[in-house]
Amino acid sequence: QVHLVDSGGGSVQAGGSLRLSCALSGYTYSGKYMGWFRQAPGKEREGVAHIYTGGGYTYYADSVKGRFTISEDKAKNTVYLQMNSLKPEDTAPYYCAAAIPWYQLRVPAADEYNYWGQGTQVTVSS
Repeated sequence: QVHLVDSGGGSVQAGGSLRLSCALSGYTYSGKYMGWFRQAPGKEREGVAHIYTGGGYTYYADSVKGRFTISEDKAKNTVYLQMNSLKPEDTAPYYCAAAIPWYQLRVPAADEYNYWGQGTQVTVSS
């Protein structure tokens, strides 16, 4: 059974950094997309970063491009989100998600991600 555990959130000041982790169990094949989403109160859910583990392709929302980096450790079956130059507007709970199985290069829509982590809170103070 597929299971995601995301972690690494916390509280930092603006300009600081955090690294989120998403450990995947129950599926070890490369045909999948992994993504990080966030949804601040009163705002729509936003997919901030995605990675196709079948080829390492990555995609970022414009709001985080140049500041966030998504990566994977195949040996650990874990995906990371390195967040640098954090801003107060990055404050939100962050959720890891997986689209399994997935064999297309296009980024899945949010409702095509079929497994979700429990979420980890990121708070950035000014």
